[in-house]
Amino acid sequence: MSVANVVGLIGVAAYLSAYGLLQLGRLKVEDSRYALLNGVGAVAILYSLAFDFNMPSFITQSAWLLFTIVGYARSRSKPAQP
Repeated sequence: MSVANVVGLIGVAAYLSAYGLLQLGRLKVEDSRYALLNGVGAVAILYSLAFDFNMPSFITQSAWLLFTIVGYARSRSKPAQP
């Protein structure tokens, strides 16, 4: 298995971990670890796509990374709730 495939699989594991932990109530959407797992997932899969390019996957991963960055920034800019 190539390094690119291993990195891509790490990305898949990060995505699935984020979603699974969210569904199990172990993470909240506002938790920075959720954003981190999503960001790692997108970056890792984008890396793997550099070696085996697929336009639909590239667009999906780019959008996912952008949404993750925007969501993380929004959660950090909100005033703390008492």
